[in-house]
Amino acid sequence: MLRAVFFDVDGTLIRTGGAGKAAFAYTLSSVFGVRNVAERIHFAGRTDISLVREMFTLGGIEPTKENFQRFFDAYPFWLDYLLSRTRGEVIPGVREFIGALLARPDPPLIGLLTGNIRLGAEIKLRHFCLWELFKTGAFADDGEDRAQIAQCARYRASQQLHKELAGHEILVVGDTPHDIRCARAIGAKAMAVLTGGATRVQLAALKPDWLVEDLRRVNIEEIVR
Repeated sequence: MLRAVFFDVDGTLIRTGGAGKAAFAYTLSSVFGVRNVAERIHFAGRTDISLVREMFTLGGIEPTKENFQRFFDAYPFWLDYLLSRTRGEVIPGVREFIGALLARPDPPLIGLLTGNIRLGAEIKLRHFCLWELFKTGAFADDGEDRAQIAQCARYRASQQLHKELAGHEILVVGDTPHDIRCARAIGAKAMAVLTGGATRVQLAALKPDWLVEDLRRVNIEEIVR
């Protein structure tokens, strides 16, 4: 039986209309005076820590603990500011899919498994009135590598449920190859959705358990058993 479902954020639950990437660019510019770097980076499926590290490398900034702290002290302000000025959306089917899971007689724990820092994920999801749906999660604060974040997500869900979760009791839902790989790192099932930047060919190559256009195309009974 499915005991926990972990969701990626960007491209899986929401689209920010470019606010997320722009917030990185504005932060780097305002704090370090470096411009035209974020546009050269591929963001999909990456952790915030790895993205900032690459931005520092391209911008000639030392990747010190202090510089990471300076960046992430300023980033939430820009993210919140830009979200209020861009046109994003909750991806179709998300609310209904989560609602159907929660309506089951023995609902799974709903959580996040994301490359966002926790505060960034909270700002994004509160903006779209989704944050309160998630009762656990793991974030870029927990590690730079997605597999490490997945291990943290599994551990926290196990602690909350007072049961050591087996991999087959966990489903990871995401829109990039990184999401499928981190699911496999903890032996979990993987559902890939074609709502982000990855193509069907890219996702199918990693053999997810389910590959769907979006969460409106999911048979709940099939995935929970």
